[in-house]
Amino acid sequence: MEHWPAYEEKMRVCQHPREPPPIEGEPSYTPPWSYNPPASPAPRSHSPATRSEENAGLLTETVMLKLNGGLGTGMGLEKAKSLLEIKDGNTFLDFIAKQVEYMRSSMGVDLAFMLMNSFATSKDTLDHLSKYDGLSKGGIPLEFCQNKAPKVTASDMSPAIWPAAPSCEWCPPGHGDLYPAIVGSGTLDILLSKGYAICGRTCGSAELAALMWVHR
Repeated sequence: MEHWPAYEEKMRVCQHPREPPPIEGEPSYTPPWSYNPPASPAPRSHSPATRSEENAGLLTETVMLKLNGGLGTGMGLEKAKSLLEIKDGNTFLDFIAKQVEYMRSSMGVDLAFMLMNSFATSKDTLDHLSKYDGLSKGGIPLEFCQNKAPKVTASDMSPAIWPAAPSCEWCPPGHGDLYPAIVGSGTLDILLSKGYAICGRTCGSAELAALMWVHR
């Protein structure tokens, strides 16, 4: 991998400041945590009287995560596709914010919420959601950003360089980067330190109707 140091440096400068894992030969990564499955729980009653309490308990350790990194370029947009208006002046982001507010009020729990944005959607998204006071809860940030993947020069496989339009040196954002981004950005450490053990992940605009089925 002749050009790997150049890619590593380019991504180190433009991404989060945490050190990448050491690389010897082919890139590999060992997650910095271990997971021990809990023992099987004893049978529990699911009567209406107990289900509400159980659900609320689960939500206190849950974060709702919406993937919001994609642009609507295929629809002629140069902004997050979740900013498309879909009904009565409301965008996908408005409906998502109102879903979060509804779950909080109906369940009586300050459900934690965050977005995985990209370099292409972060500013527009945060600007739009600024009208919703208290959307960020639980001492966690409202967003973390997925990693940027550099384009490759076809002639020699080196990182693409285009000084006239530096943003074009990077691949269009997608959602396949969730796990490396949540670890590398330090977001996983923050969530675990705050006691969050469950993540309800959906794609922000493509799965607008998806809600968490909160029972065990």
